[in-house]
Amino acid sequence: MSESSSAAPATPQGRPTTAGQPHGAPAGGPQIQRQFVSFSFWKLDPAFRRLSAQEKEEIRREYVEAVNQRREGLICLTYSTVGLRSEADFMLWLIGKSTDPIQEIVAALNKTRLAGYLTQPFAFLSQTKRSSYIDKLDPFHTPESRTNIIPGKRKYLFVYPFVKTRDWYLLPLEERQAIMDVHIKAGNEFPSIKLNTTYSFGLDDQDFVVAFETESPSDFLDLVMKLRETQSSKYTVRDTPIVTCVQMGMEQVLGQLF
Repeated sequence: MSESSSAAPATPQGRPTTAGQPHGAPAGGPQIQRQFVSFSFWKLDPAFRRLSAQEKEEIRREYVEAVNQRREGLICLTYSTVGLRSEADFMLWLIGKSTDPIQEIVAALNKTRLAGYLTQPFAFLSQTKRSSYIDKLDPFHTPESRTNIIPGKRKYLFVYPFVKTRDWYLLPLEERQAIMDVHIKAGNEFPSIKLNTTYSFGLDDQDFVVAFETESPSDFLDLVMKLRETQSSKYTVRDTPIVTCVQMGMEQVLGQLF
């Protein structure tokens, strides 16, 4: 394999940067820009509520400002899980063209006073990628559409890590496509639900992270029940924890906590 004579641009730390570089473009096709995706869940220590009202208000303002600060190349959406999942109180959905802006915002949040009262029960890292399977029913659902997430258009988000059996990957692609045709058909019966599938191979413990956006939790419940009846379901190793998230601003999230 030949090597280019030109060097990659370097970061301020002196290492080459891959931000903005396309990946996975098919031969003769358009260049595809992937995104890194982080689903970061946080839990508040009840001891925080014993602080004075003034301290809590100062700490609240500091944290909200840190979350809301605009950062180039980063999408940050905030969700509440208060009363919906015992292990976590809120979630940050972070999307960037590299891991750098994701680490930068978490580093800034770690320097706030509220961070001393937060634990992180779940965190899933993944990346967008061209789908291996063709959606024959939806002409607007192209492989390229999976590489660019446009999030936050719906109130509810259902997130979970997903692991398939090794036997699944040993099946011929044609057989997997036939099984997925049934799976995809079931999903297309619920147009109120938007699926965001991201890939974690080599990046995290799971194979995928799936995130469903909708205005109707009832539609999502019915979809999951229907998918349990498809052949693809028997190739599932793990699809938990499933976390129900409600989109709202960080000020409102903290208002639910103290």
